[in-house]
Amino acid sequence: MPNASRAETPEKSGSRLLGDFLRSRRESLDPVRLGLPRMRHRRTPGLRREEVAQLADVGVTWYTWLEQGREIKASAKTLSAIAAALQCNEAETQHLFRLAGQVYPASQAAKACAKLSAHTRIMLDSLNPLPAVVQNQRFDIMGHNQAWARLMNVDVETLPQEQRNCMWLAFNHAGWRSAVADWEEVMPHMVAMFRAQMGEHLGDPHWEDFLERLLTSSAEFRDTWQRYELRSIENRVKYFSHPQAGRLALRQNNWWSAPRNGDRLLVYIPDDEASAAALKIITTN
Repeated sequence: MPNASRAETPEKSGSRLLGDFLRSRRESLDPVRLGLPRMRHRRTPGLRREEVAQLADVGVTWYTWLEQGREIKASAKTLSAIAAALQCNEAETQHLFRLAGQVYPASQAAKACAKLSAHTRIMLDSLNPLPAVVQNQRFDIMGHNQAWARLMNVDVETLPQEQRNCMWLAFNHAGWRSAVADWEEVMPHMVAMFRAQMGEHLGDPHWEDFLERLLTSSAEFRDTWQRYELRSIENRVKYFSHPQAGRLALRQNNWWSAPRNGDRLLVYIPDDEASAAALKIITTN
């Protein structure tokens, strides 16, 4: 027979769960490995609350209240400092933010995967002559191969970092835009996908600032954004135009590096023989 008192116990609040998580992380850490002085008489395993508070540059009493599950608010900056003090990895830091009722800044996540891994670089190069590009959720270009650069008529490596984004290039780069033959169909589709993606990052200053840049730079983007359309990402045939090869029909295929919030690999495969011949002209010249 189940324990009646346990069955009647309500679910823990986010604050209580946050306190449990912080205490578990604190007790799992080795103070010696963190360079803290060795103490003969430690009443609890791991770090003391005073040590975490010192490492995170917060008050001991305030941090104690946080571990006790009291209903107090912590800023994103403070949560990041606590996560660093507790040696949290990215997944643990995201979990900490969720328990605290805060949005994990995309800029923080971007720091963890800002560089394309060597294995992904090899994969992109191996896909030549098929055009391929890796994007994150915000459509930032994490990496691409030579075939994609030639297809899109843009040299990404010469662009400032803040412009290496497919949404930005679509509305602000003449070469990129001229490569898209079905602009009137693709453009609203891209904006609708971006709006759907942004729904997961409401309040994130990194995303908000980028949206403001797009709204300021392009009246066409502003008009399309105001339609309030949302679309999911899908495999589909897209049409391109190249000054030497002419019109191409390429099927966009999407793969993700992780089940959720991972980077997206886009590979373009010719949809007919004429497009295959045209792509060969682009990639061999």
